[in-house]
Formats: sequence, structure tokens, C-alpha cells
Amino acid sequence: MLYWMVANRRSTFNFSLQRAVEWAQKLQKPLLVFEALRNGYPWASDRIHHFVIQGMADNARALAETNAAYFPYLERDQNAGHGLLESVGGDAAVVVTDDFPCFFLPRMLSAVASRLKVRMEAVDSNGILPMRAVDKVFARAFDFRRFLQKNLRPHLAEFPLANPLRGIALPPMPELPAQITQRWPKADVQQRAENPSDLNEFPIDHDVGVVRDMPGGSRAATKRLKEFRTRKILEYGDSRNQPQQDVTSGLSPYLHFGHISAHEIFTELMTEEEWTPDELADSAKGSSSGWWGCSPNVESFLDELITWRELGYNMCWQRDDYDEYSSLPDWAQKTLKEHAADPRQFTYSLAEFEYAKTHDELWNAAQTQLQRDGRIHNYLRMLWGKKILEWSETPEFALETMIELNNKYALDGRNPNSYSGIFWVLGRYDRAWGPERPIFGKVRYMSSENTARKVRVKEYIQRYAS
Repeated sequence: MLYWMVANRRSTFNFSLQRAVEWAQKLQKPLLVFEALRNGYPWASDRIHHFVIQGMADNARALAETNAAYFPYLERDQNAGHGLLESVGGDAAVVVTDDFPCFFLPRMLSAVASRLKVRMEAVDSNGILPMRAVDKVFARAFDFRRFLQKNLRPHLAEFPLANPLRGIALPPMPELPAQITQRWPKADVQQRAENPSDLNEFPIDHDVGVVRDMPGGSRAATKRLKEFRTRKILEYGDSRNQPQQDVTSGLSPYLHFGHISAHEIFTELMTEEEWTPDELADSAKGSSSGWWGCSPNVESFLDELITWRELGYNMCWQRDDYDEYSSLPDWAQKTLKEHAADPRQFTYSLAEFEYAKTHDELWNAAQTQLQRDGRIHNYLRMLWGKKILEWSETPEFALETMIELNNKYALDGRNPNSYSGIFWVLGRYDRAWGPERPIFGKVRYMSSENTARKVRVKEYIQRYAS
């Protein structure tokens, strides 16, 4: 039995691994967990590579204590890993992998499935609501939230096992054939995780450096969840928009790379709340508060974790053009086209945006945080995008700029949720606003001046001064 780990890069709360264990038990076969990291993916960099490798090191430690075998592979040269999956999976009874709707993964899985001669299953372990439980694309968070409130209950009773390999007896895994291990040697991910300088050996972007205070892996994710659950959540509802307090969870990179699951986060928070499903409201009004029947801070976070996050997955798995300008609502495309020729007081090139060379110190601070820390504070990320729209020659160029900068620098980039945030800047999941403004038309407007009045940014600007 082969589990090809591509998106749910963890050994806990993982429906894909659980399914692979079920097959191994049913067929009485040994289980091999195969996790690889190629180097030819778009925006490949030291930052992303090191984060993933740290996760692989955690998986190696965790799986060493089970009856499953683990084969981590790091591609050293361009296309050196070509043919490895087919070689490892060719003798498998079944291949199980992860169903992820974004980036290059759907194309990769489709290509491999066409070449394999054995059964291959892709399992959805992305969120609380399975992607295929929804048969339409929702245009508004309110409507999706109301759908969740009507349909989520059964799925709250169908969580993955916390540890699907615990207490499981499986046949021992024989050594892989020498022709495989000699051509594609097993990586020493522990050593690589501890020495970021070794990344110089890979043909990736070395200018996008490692974020040292944001280590990757399930252990770091669990530690961050504990800090959020015991301290930050107490201030989340009132202070999550304040950059200087920074009480956000910081879990989005770990969710993106599958180092932690939404199911585990939900379980931890609701156990702390001593909550049961009996506390759910009977009505489904689509309100962002009051339905869960728990504390306001936790309700506020659950709306981000489930409603807004899974709204992006709803779009990505059903529309191939989720990352294209043409996917914007008709009203947004119309109003942006009507104002495309409006004069701009400032316009900047991609390089000027990238290196925070604008006239606006708050925007420059946000971009510097993205470059340095691999993230932007959630509230300032909205302003970051709105200003790119205002200072770009066309809205299409603004979209290209946001995608490039976010996917290059953000640890949680290349994810359905991050595409939701980028496209929200241009009108996705929003409505037409008045008064109609130059450049923006009826798309929601934001300014640095108003933002600075709403949230405290003085210390934030000082911290991220270019």
C-alpha cells in the first residue's frame, strides 16, 4: 500500500492516511508513506523548501514510531525525480493521495493517474466540509455560511482519527529495490531541516530567505495552536485587527502545507470550550455570530477557519479559472473596465512594489513584513491589495502583481484561501459599493489614512521601516 503525501503533510487527523491504513489492513499489505519535494514548482525558494523539509523531518520522527515505512525524497536536479512515483507505486496494490484543488497539484495528480496501472484514490482532508458536499460556487460568504449552517452537522460527527496508525498491526515493509534507492536515495530530512545553508545545493530561488521565527512542521504548528488556544484567543474578537497586538493564530502556513488540519484546530478549541454539537442553533440565518453556541472569540475565529477558508476551496475545485481575472463577478469587471482609464496620482512597477519603494510608509511596512516574515497582518493585507489596485496602470496588472508578490513571499500563498483574499480586493465575494470612486468604481475602497485611524500602526511602521 502506497500513501503519496502531497498536501496533507502530517501523520495526524488525516483522512488520506486513514484511508491508506484501511486499505493496508483490508489487503494485509505493508504501508509505505512516500513524501517528495520537487524543485521545479513555481516560486520555488529557500523559504518554501525549508518550511516543507522541516515538516518532513517531523513526519520522519512520527512515522518511525509506527508500523508504516517512510520514504522522503528531495529532488536535487531539475526533473531528477521523474519516474520515481511510477517506480514506487508500480507494485502497489492501491495508491492513495491527497485531493487538493489549487496550484499545480490537480494537474500533477491527473498526469500521474493516467500513467499508473493500479488503482489511485485522491482523498479530501482539506476542511470540515468536504469539497464535493457542495454542488455550486457561492458568490457571497453569507450564502455559503447559511449553507454550512444547514448542512455541516453530519460532518461534525465524521472527523478523521487523531492518530490513524496507533495500535495498528501491519506486515513489515521490505526494502525497496536497489534500482530505486540508488537512483532516488532516501533524503536525510533531519539533517536538512537543521541546516538551511544546505539549500544552496538546490536549483531554487535563494533570494527569498528562510523565516527563522516561523519553523515548519507539525510540532511547530501544535505549539502555535497551543499558544493561540491558551492566550491569543482571549483577545481575538476585539483585537485581531490590531497589527501591534497581533493576536491572530498564525496557523495559515501550517494549514496550507498540511502540517496541521482544520479538524485538529476545531477539536482543540471546542474541547477547551467544553462544547458539544447540541449547542448549535436550530436556525440557519447565515449570521457570522450566534450559531455555534460558544464564546464570541471562538465564534469569530471559526468563521475565519471554516466559512472564509472553505469558501476559497469551494471556488477552486469547481472553477479552473479561479486565478484568472475573468473569474471576477460581472459587476466588478464592468465597473473596473469603466474606470480603467482614470488618471492615477501614483503608479508603480512590479519591482517598485516588490521592494517597498512607494510613497506610503504604511504600505511599505506591510510589503516589508511580507518579504521579511512571509506574511502580512490580516487586516493590513486588505489595504496592501487595495493600494496595489489604486497604484497600478490597469486592474489586470494589479492582479498579476498581487499574485506574484503573495505567491513568491507568503508562506501561506498558492492556496485557495490566499486567492480569495487577492480576488476580494477586486470584488470577489463582495458587493457594489457607493459612492462610485475613480479607479475603483463600485469596488470597495480603502485608504491608509482611514486604516491608521481605525487601527494602531505606529509601532508596526517603526518595526517594518524599510
